[in-house]
Parts: sequence; structure tokens; C-alpha cells
Amino acid sequence: MKLPIVKYGNPILRKKGKEIDQVDERIRTLVADMLETMQAANGIGLAAQQVGTALQLTVLDVSQVEDRPSTMMLNGQKLDPVQAMPLILLNPKIRLNEEFSSGNEGCLSFPDITAEIDRAVSVEVEAETLEGETVQIEASGLLARALQHELDHLNGILFIDRMSSVVKASLSSRLKRLQKETLKG
Repeated sequence: MKLPIVKYGNPILRKKGKEIDQVDERIRTLVADMLETMQAANGIGLAAQQVGTALQLTVLDVSQVEDRPSTMMLNGQKLDPVQAMPLILLNPKIRLNEEFSSGNEGCLSFPDITAEIDRAVSVEVEAETLEGETVQIEASGLLARALQHELDHLNGILFIDRMSSVVKASLSSRLKRLQKETLKG
């Protein structure tokens, strides 16, 4: 079932997600709904907070983006990222590499707003799967950027928090308008 995507201004976007202790039918249904919602919105990632649930859960799929390549290792094995999609990650932890680069980012919770954001070029993520396995992911390119963006969401951090003050100032009227529309409901 396609879920409504929470927009900027809704306080749940600032909530740190609770760890998932047990995968039950409710979690499996939420994951299926999140995947359907992300695909319907042409997104590459969606965090549970973006559908109104503060959990440590995100789904990602960068397989449709051909102009921003990714590399990936899963549990130490090099893998074509397209083969691993979609990723469903529970209780993820991230380690950033020290090299950063700027890249254009958007967010489904901020319609029609994009900005250049500095992110680590590569990351290492440890997470659990729906089957209860622990996976190690090393990623670079768009997948690394998407992982950082979504894991920020799980901790109540939004991509506007990563913008330079100049960029944020230039978007302030659009952000205020979006926040006001969201709060009006």
C-alpha cells in the first residue's frame, strides 16, 4: 500500500528512530509499503520517519540511476549494486571515510528543493536484514550518498542541516512556505 510521505514541518522527521528488536508482520508490511511508496515517488531512498514511523529502518534502490554510478561490497564481496537492490536495512550503523565531495541532493520530504551537499565519498554500514542477518556494506558513489542521507533521517537529521548557511538562506522562504503548508495540514 502506498503511504503518504511526511513533509518538512512534521515533527516526526526530527525524531530518532527506535531500534527494531523483532521483525514481525507489522515490520514486513511496513517495509513492503515503504518500497512501494519510494518507487511510486521515483525516490532512491526512504526512511521510516518519512512515512510517519520513528524506527531504525530504511529502504534504498539506486538501480534506476545510470548517470551517477555506485560501487558496493557486501560482506567483503564486490557486487554490482543493481543486483543488491532494493536494500532493506534495520538498525544501521555508519562509518564515513575521510574524503568528502559535494553533490546535488533532494529529498522526498522536501518536494522540488535540491542543493549541493558535502558527503563522504565512501562509507561502511553495518545493518540487519529482515531475515535477522547482519550485513556489512561498503559503498561509494550515489549509494554512499543515499546511505548517508537515509541514515541521517533515522537520527532526526535532515539534508537542510547539511547545507551551507548561504544555500539555506537562499532557500529560507521556500522552506518556511513548505513548513507552513505542512503544519496547516
